[in-house]
Amino acid sequence: MAAGERRQALQSGVDVGAQLDRLRWWQRLLDDAFPIPGTRVRFGWDAIIGLVPGAGDLISGLFGLVILYHAHRMRIPVVVQARMFINLAIDLAIGIVPFAGDVADIFWKANTRNLALLERHAGQAQKPGTGDYLFVGGVAALLAFLATLPFLVFFLVLRAFGLW
Repeated sequence: MAAGERRQALQSGVDVGAQLDRLRWWQRLLDDAFPIPGTRVRFGWDAIIGLVPGAGDLISGLFGLVILYHAHRMRIPVVVQARMFINLAIDLAIGIVPFAGDVADIFWKANTRNLALLERHAGQAQKPGTGDYLFVGGVAALLAFLATLPFLVFFLVLRAFGLW
């Protein structure tokens, strides 16, 4: 981060470097705290908390919101914040599946992904790229399709029975 950007961040009451250091610690705690012996795979409290039926994934999702909160506070571009939120939503959706979701959660690591996005965009070092917009737009299009799918199936069934 350039000296001018750091000065501006300090004047606004946000020491970006100190915040990023704390968020790196938080990310390591949630995603990389413990190694699996004999492998390069690491997992954190996010995967452990996710084992608690029902509330575990919701609690770990709330912990993941800490990074998103700081992204908002640092004025990270909205499309990047949307991408970070989608990463958390995918983490939550994966974790809903008993056991298999917890194993997959070890490899998805939404907090690591979100911290990387935050570091890339902190202090406006890099503007949102085409990939950010495509990712968010693609997920929005997928959700819109999934929302209209039940209506499409309903009308096709009505048509098949000659009721439409």
